[in-house]
Amino acid sequence: MKDEKGRSEKEVTIVALITALCLLGDSMLYVALPLFYREAGLESLWEVGLILSLNRFVRIPINPIVGWVYRRLQLRTGLSISVILAIVTTVGYGVGSGLLVWILLRLVWGVAWSFLRLGGFYVVLEVASEHNRGEQMGRYNGLYRLGSLGGMIGGGLLVNIIGFNSTAILFGLLMLIGLPLVYITIPKIKPEKFEKPPVPLRLFGLTRKCLAVIMSGLILAFLIQGFFTSSLTLVMADHFGSDVSLIGVTIGITALAGILQGLRWLWEPYLALKIGVWSDGENGRLPLFLVSLGLSSIGFYILSISLSIYLWMIILLVVMMASTALTTLIDTLATDVAKGENAKQLMTTYIIFLDIGAAFGPIVTYMLLSFGMRITNVFTCAAVLFICLFAYWFRFYRLDLQEGQTKKTA
Repeated sequence: MKDEKGRSEKEVTIVALITALCLLGDSMLYVALPLFYREAGLESLWEVGLILSLNRFVRIPINPIVGWVYRRLQLRTGLSISVILAIVTTVGYGVGSGLLVWILLRLVWGVAWSFLRLGGFYVVLEVASEHNRGEQMGRYNGLYRLGSLGGMIGGGLLVNIIGFNSTAILFGLLMLIGLPLVYITIPKIKPEKFEKPPVPLRLFGLTRKCLAVIMSGLILAFLIQGFFTSSLTLVMADHFGSDVSLIGVTIGITALAGILQGLRWLWEPYLALKIGVWSDGENGRLPLFLVSLGLSSIGFYILSISLSIYLWMIILLVVMMASTALTTLIDTLATDVAKGENAKQLMTTYIIFLDIGAAFGPIVTYMLLSFGMRITNVFTCAAVLFICLFAYWFRFYRLDLQEGQTKKTA
């Protein structure tokens, strides 16, 4: 039993670290490309915006194809494809030049990320049990985000020392480590092992719980990955201006927002794992999920109010911790319901809706701002969405409690 548990932890850990390695180049772009775009052969900042967002949109149509491929290939073959594509695109960032080349590179990266993300979920589905699924999902989510942290901090430092092109090539070469790790860690598994007895998977033919998880994932990706990430600097500037003074030191609001968001990636390996372990306990996932939704609703509303910078940042940190919990818990709930359905197909559908939410978050936000809505009002609307999710999931929690009482009295 201990050997089996150790094997599953090792597989999830290695796949998460491989994913982190492959994220280095993509994450580096978000801090380096807006400043070094001319080295990449780009002409203007609008091209930078297109390049950075393009991979999100290509994942929406490509995810079903990647899911179909995974149902016919061994898991480690799919993960190997993802690593190879990540290497090609990241080295390409260093040697490619011009808008058309960059569009092609970002489209290929979108395919690579689809293989990585779905592969990570499938590993958790395959190795986790009913008793440790939250722990394994927390371990995966927490560790792979180290790639975002390393790409932004390491990339931001290296581009100023060795240049943009050399940094991209270096990150691409580092990813070569991932190929032997895939073959050493992931055993040969026939694709059929992942499949449950065939269940017709139509969106409106799913159970209510499946639909709830998928739609909640979309809304949370919209709010956290899409809206919150793209608008934090705006709401801080609205409250505090372009610069703030902290303990006598003046710092730009953009730099402060980046530092604060980076803190989340520092605590995620620990906090996401802890949240997953707690959710595996006898109380289940829903109490933690409801508390996190409630904290997010209250926190987003308070963030729309002008406060002292120190109090505001404390509330922000609470909101980001709740976001870590929500991301881990909704992913774990998705793997829970997938165990009772056609697992690969349901997880593919879930990932598609996550990408739709993340892609449209910034678009809807900036559309509302262009229509004259203040960013603080958009945060208030986000708080209302969190409350709606809380109310909806509270119904599921009450039903679970009633079923538990019925079993005890039976």
